[in-house]
Formats: sequence, structure tokens, C-alpha cells
Amino acid sequence: MKKLLKSLLQTGLYFLEQPERAAETVRERIKEDVDQVGRRFRGEDHTLQYVLAFAAGVGVGLGVGMLTAPASGKESRSAVAGKVRDVGDRVKTHISGEGDLATGA
Repeated sequence: MKKLLKSLLQTGLYFLEQPERAAETVRERIKEDVDQVGRRFRGEDHTLQYVLAFAAGVGVGLGVGMLTAPASGKESRSAVAGKVRDVGDRVKTHISGEGDLATGA
């Protein structure tokens, strides 16, 4: 009877400890996820910085190009709009499978 009581108490204690073990596992996973997000925001993952720097460079380059262009603003906007339309048409043609984007045909 003593062995049975001891076994039952050990089993009960085992089941009482299970939620604590599960909670500890969840705490560890959450801590790892928070650390990973923190590393990304602190700049250890530089992809976002590179994309933003590239976009800023493109914006500055367009601005400087528009300011220093020898044509009037209306002519410059018209030329830019025409080039954008041309590129859009080339992309549509390439996507539809009618041409080759690399050769422009």
C-alpha cells in the first residue's frame, strides 16, 4: 500500500509540473522571437536599409535631373511620362510572351 501511495503521489506531482514545463518552453520561444525582431530593428538585417537608401537615391537623382534639365517643366514631364509608358508597354509585352525584354523587341 505504501508503494502504491508513493507512486500515486509521484504521478500527481509529475502532472502538476507539466504546465510549468510547457510554460517555460513557450517563454523561451517568445524570448527568441522578441530577440530576433529586435535584431532586425537594430540594423543587423540591412536589407531594409539598402532598399530605403536606394529609393532615396532614385528620388534625389530624379529631383536633380528635373532641376538641371535644359527643357521646360512641361517638356520634361512629357518626356518622363513617355518613357514610363514605353517601359510599361515593354513590360506588358514581355509578360504576355510576345517579346524579349532584354533586346527590347
